[in-house]
Amino acid sequence: MRILWLLPLAVALPTLAQAAEPALGQFLLDARLRYETVSQDGLAKDARALTLRTRLGYETAAVHGVKLLVEGENVTALDGDYNSQVNGKTAYPVIADPETTQLNRLQLSWAGPLGGGATVGRQRLILDNARFIGNVGFRQTEQTFDAVTLVYRPSPKLSLTYAYLDKVHRILGDDHAQGSWRSDSHIVQIAAKTAVGQVSASAYLLDFANAPAQSSATYDIRLSGSRPLSSGLAVTYEAQYARQSDYGNSPTRFTLDYLDLAVGLKTKTSAVALGVERLDGDGRRGFQTPLATLHAFQGWADVFLTTPASGVRDLQLTASTSVTASKAHPVKLQAAVHRFDAADGDTRLGDELDLAVSAPLTPRLSAELAAAAFDGDQPAFRDRTKVWLTLAYKL
Repeated sequence: MRILWLLPLAVALPTLAQAAEPALGQFLLDARLRYETVSQDGLAKDARALTLRTRLGYETAAVHGVKLLVEGENVTALDGDYNSQVNGKTAYPVIADPETTQLNRLQLSWAGPLGGGATVGRQRLILDNARFIGNVGFRQTEQTFDAVTLVYRPSPKLSLTYAYLDKVHRILGDDHAQGSWRSDSHIVQIAAKTAVGQVSASAYLLDFANAPAQSSATYDIRLSGSRPLSSGLAVTYEAQYARQSDYGNSPTRFTLDYLDLAVGLKTKTSAVALGVERLDGDGRRGFQTPLATLHAFQGWADVFLTTPASGVRDLQLTASTSVTASKAHPVKLQAAVHRFDAADGDTRLGDELDLAVSAPLTPRLSAELAAAAFDGDQPAFRDRTKVWLTLAYKL
């Protein structure tokens, strides 16, 4: 929150006061109604959550490249038979969508040449595929950051990003003891578009005063790209390696590795990929990515949000296609199969099947039906089935 104190000063910049034209700006509205059910072995009751997430905000027009954005967020539970991790209903499975009303974003941004710029205040931050830094967009409460972000682009194919994180506002909301983390963290990334694809090298130096076990230093390099094979067909590929060690307030010493490899084929409307993702463990802790959009990785059932001490290896096959019933309403189908083992491959952890169908109903309204079924092979990872029905509206 300390960074937000800079905003009143920044708003008073002479460039804003001396603007030749009034700033008109735009209103922001993002609403999502979701019905989610969870059935999990070991818990007597099934969870049912009907929640409405509403974001309402305003962004000024650019004045000499400068914009001010303010946005509030409310999550209301219309059916509350679930464990939100705040409401105390521990007899139910977890659905991490607590009721909350809070400031989601309050930022001042400047757009520089070639897509560079700066943003100060409470902001959304997503890097690469959100494996290390993301906004957890799947959950109703968004993860945002009190931060300063600087992006320098000396050319259209090269960028340098630096971010200082002062506070992390997590999806659990302000009423949870771990709803926010006090941070003294630095992120540096250099990214380049090359002949073989997008290449990036990053450093994530995370230090949290009230979550010291999540403090770590991670250095990674990532490549993703595609190459045409024939008319309308291309091969896709991705490779990423990272090393993580103790840093800052971390109470333990450790050094762990991360590896992600994937190859696939894609057409204009369809894609299929085979991949393996491995997060190491040393028997005391696993490789962790606490600021990631975790739902997007290792299965939608969210069994491995915290990497076990033995680590985890995810062998996965994913496929998607779009069926055009009409030009205005294409239907997207997705499927994924996962096999989970300990990082060394000696212990079977479970299998998972994920399915989803989604489509726009109007230019602003969309619908999605998704399901995930996890079949566990260890007592620590119980069987569970999750279903989501979502309606989303965006102005």
